Amino acid sequence: MPVVIGGGSWGTALAHLLACATERPVSLLTRDADVAASVNERRENPRYLPGTRLHGGVRATLDDVALRRAELVVLAVPCQSLRDALGQYAPFLAENAVTVNAAKGIELETLLTPRDIVAQAAPRLALRYATLSGPSFAREVVQNKPTAVVLGCTDHELGIRLRGLFATSWFRTYSSPDVLGVELGGGIKNVMAIAAGLADGLDFGHNARAALISRGLAEMSRLGAVLGAQAATLSGLSGLGDLVLTCTGDLSRNRQTGLRLGRGEKLHDIIASLESVAEGVKTTASLYALAGRAGVDMPIVNAVYSVLYEHLPVKDAVRGLFERELKAE
Repeated sequence: MPVVIGGGSWGTALAHLLACATERPVSLLTRDADVAASVNERRENPRYLPGTRLHGGVRATLDDVALRRAELVVLAVPCQSLRDALGQYAPFLAENAVTVNAAKGIELETLLTPRDIVAQAAPRLALRYATLSGPSFAREVVQNKPTAVVLGCTDHELGIRLRGLFATSWFRTYSSPDVLGVELGGGIKNVMAIAAGLADGLDFGHNARAALISRGLAEMSRLGAVLGAQAATLSGLSGLGDLVLTCTGDLSRNRQTGLRLGRGEKLHDIIASLESVAEGVKTTASLYALAGRAGVDMPIVNAVYSVLYEHLPVKDAVRGLFERELKAE
């Protein structure tokens, strides 16, 4: 039986997807008793996905005993909580369990992507590891709307098996051996989405948004090249695809965070009001440090960092971007 760890919006959506794809029961492991009761009794996660009905095969549970018999485990917890979740749950997993990560981000303390967090915190899980990313709002997945993602896995045969498992008539999954590229794209795009929200909050218009997306992709590609990711991955679903979605879609928590900041709200008030985590806030700090360590120029990331952590006014951050030395594209 597949088990999804994490009862937030994305974990709930992936449990629904797997139930649709396999027509088998799927356990959704959550720490919220109210969410578990509602999922089991009303087929709805009212806290994170109100008004959307889940497949009848999703079974929410508070008991980690489900992990002992799981052949497939999906890690759908925030990136900054991933290490703690592995420490709590990994000892219960079967030796042959396949692990699919669904977190997007870069760990703040170590500057590691999820694959390397798993390799450190639960080494045996790294042997059968994959990561799922791409342009995919949870609400639209639960509504069975057409979606395409990419599944990064260095084991070619396992990647083929998993892309078939995470597939329906409305959810298409590609595979890629470039796990690093898939995970970098998923993390960096959240920072760019905050930047897009900032611009929209100041009513800078469509020209600014298009410029930000294209220059954001350039920054993503520069860092990826230095760290060893493949350019094709970052121009694909987990890079450009997710970047476009999160920079333009109103369902993006990261874009909404930037939008509200651009309109004058305080960051701590925005964070306190969000039901789900806006991963891009902490990823901004880790990405800023990672780019500095790698010697990669990422001016948009630097600007977002200055707004979030140095309290630079948004208009001053934008002015700084436009006053940089002119150069060839």
